Amino acid sequence: MSTGRYRIQSVAEMTGVSAATLRAWERRYGLPAPRRSSSAYRLYSDRDVERIRRVRELCEAGMAPSEAARSVLATDDESAVAARVEADNDELAVQRILEAVDHFDPDRIEAAVKSSLFLGPAVTLFERVFSPALVQLGERWAQGTVSVAQEHLAAEILGNTMRFLLRLVQPERARRQVVLACFADEEHTGPLYGVGLRLATWGVKSIVLGARTPPEAVRHMIDELRPDIVGLSATVVPPPERLHALLDGYAAACGSTPWMVGGIAAEAMREPLTARGGHVAPTAKDRLHELIQRLCPLDAAAAD
Repeated sequence: MSTGRYRIQSVAEMTGVSAATLRAWERRYGLPAPRRSSSAYRLYSDRDVERIRRVRELCEAGMAPSEAARSVLATDDESAVAARVEADNDELAVQRILEAVDHFDPDRIEAAVKSSLFLGPAVTLFERVFSPALVQLGERWAQGTVSVAQEHLAAEILGNTMRFLLRLVQPERARRQVVLACFADEEHTGPLYGVGLRLATWGVKSIVLGARTPPEAVRHMIDELRPDIVGLSATVVPPPERLHALLDGYAAACGSTPWMVGGIAAEAMREPLTARGGHVAPTAKDRLHELIQRLCPLDAAAAD
């Protein structure tokens, strides 16, 4: 966390550096740099605590406090520069894909997507490159600056790449299995692959059914494969009567199998969804992980 949460005495106990020394380091070297409460108390963040520990370790290794403080500050500056460069590279990759779409050049789109594969692990590529590219393509289509054909071409190329990446990262000995599918009226499969890539980092295998998956298809998968959880994706809320019919169908199809709905339309259907025993998938990855752990505890897998 970057916000202040610890008082100086707590930090002294956590780091083994006295309060007097902490004040001296702050005055002489500008490190740490705590915030002040409304009552003027120093409030230290987790980042401050980590910096203090690093300075202490360098001092214990024989480095002078002033030099240790400069070293830690320099390292932080380098990390910040590296983070900015990484963000710039991700944005450049997105723009290369969009420019290739503007030129309606399939080979150029393929080349732009392939060149982005060196920017990081699969889930990072989805979150920082592929998903932003798809979102911006959708916005451009809505604005009329790209055609349906251009949007479909790019979505197909990106989709093929994400399917390939998901196959590569699927855990070999998964302790949990999740079925991922789009709502019956939903065409956009990108979010499914993003969730699948994230689940793979948690040791969970995904079976992706793809676009326009009706409740009866979900029921068949559950009967045959016995997944631990079902995840559905929706980017548009169906009309009320259609929505209630679909939710009734998915609730009946899933039965005792936990199920959740994600995507930008999920929050808008929270009330009827939860009334039928479903869950809204959190957008924050840590909260999503917590929900999956709660619905089908991974730690219990060994006892299956």
